[in-house]
Amino acid sequence: MFNDLSTPLTYLATRRSGKPRDMIAPGPDDAQLAAILQIAGRTPDHGKLAPWRFVIVPAEARDRFAAMLLDAYRLERPQAARLEIEAIEQFAHQAPTLVVALFSPRIESHIPLWEQELSVGAACMNLLHAANATGFAGGWLTGWATYSDAVRDSFGAAPERIAGFIFLGTPTREFEERPRPDLRTIITNWAG
Repeated sequence: MFNDLSTPLTYLATRRSGKPRDMIAPGPDDAQLAAILQIAGRTPDHGKLAPWRFVIVPAEARDRFAAMLLDAYRLERPQAARLEIEAIEQFAHQAPTLVVALFSPRIESHIPLWEQELSVGAACMNLLHAANATGFAGGWLTGWATYSDAVRDSFGAAPERIAGFIFLGTPTREFEERPRPDLRTIITNWAG
């Protein structure tokens, strides 16, 4: 049905998230990443609040990032086993480019926080679309680090929250299609 990849709808119908562990260099260069982040900011944003921001973790900072994650993990789980530690180390070093998306709520605004949260999600999705349209794979991960105050504090402070870790790079293989919802189970007509 979607064989012509030159149309925007075909692109959207065939877009896939990539697994960061399956991404290699090159990632976006500085100019490409700037363009990707500019597009990420072109998102629905009631009140023009920009209740999100992005922090780039450059390649030369990945070892420090891994050390910070390990310190935060050990703080929460002092009895962490070797496999847990190895998983954190692997997480910190996957894919050549890492962008941390932060939800930065504008508490003083009359715009409901829920709408601000939706906006950060839309910004993350736009980031993934822009990366894919530029020829890179993207993967948006959460996990324990997303909810760790110690990890969050290394990027900002409350009331900010981490919306996710977005890894970008070159795919090493075709990404598999995953099951999608049956439209009959998610679409209904309002009966009034």
